[in-house]
Amino acid sequence: MKIVSLICARGGSKKLPGKNIRLFAGKPLIAHAINVIKRTKLIDRIIVSTDSNQIASVAKNYGAEVPFVRPQELSNDNSPEWLVWQHAIEYLKKTDNYEPDILIVVPTTAPLRIPKDLKNCIDEYKNNNYDLVVTVTDSHRNPYFNMVKENKDKTVNLVLENKNSINRRQDAPLIYDMTTVAYVMNPKYLKKSNGLFEGRVGYVHVPIERAIDIDSALDFKIAEYIISLKDIK
Repeated sequence: MKIVSLICARGGSKKLPGKNIRLFAGKPLIAHAINVIKRTKLIDRIIVSTDSNQIASVAKNYGAEVPFVRPQELSNDNSPEWLVWQHAIEYLKKTDNYEPDILIVVPTTAPLRIPKDLKNCIDEYKNNNYDLVVTVTDSHRNPYFNMVKENKDKTVNLVLENKNSINRRQDAPLIYDMTTVAYVMNPKYLKKSNGLFEGRVGYVHVPIERAIDIDSALDFKIAEYIISLKDIK
């Protein structure tokens, strides 16, 4: 069974410039994604999709393949990630006549993940009839209990109102936050679909201390603090 990993790392990060190659715990952020894939020892190829020569050079130095330059139309702030994934799979088929059985997308922005997280995602996919497996973690807020939306008159109501009053978080339906730890999928499903939730989607729970998603300078500092504790297991 051929398993390919994909790391998507464009050059134009607005909130945190140079994010994908910014040093984190002594290594470029993208290096952490490459290294955890290697340590998983289940994945045949590590492909990086980028529009940046600098990111490509760093990725190659750490042992990843950069077989193409990502097209400009897929490198903008509003470019759908799903189309970037499709482009990578289509390129491998067209250029190498290579079709993986499983694609695992490993974003650079969750550097606290460990090999077990990726293995769990692959196992969950293999052992069930899913089209795609996402990763989730415990939610900080619950739309049935303590998340509100603004009305036209500037008042607020719960995002999801329930006929029966919910006064305790424990009584609200269980809600998770999606994380960027990993996405595992059937490449055929990726090709024919327009988004994550068109098919059967399973999930793997990741502890919150390994699930942080770096999107801002504050996220980066929090992740650096957590990794400094050296108790990520």
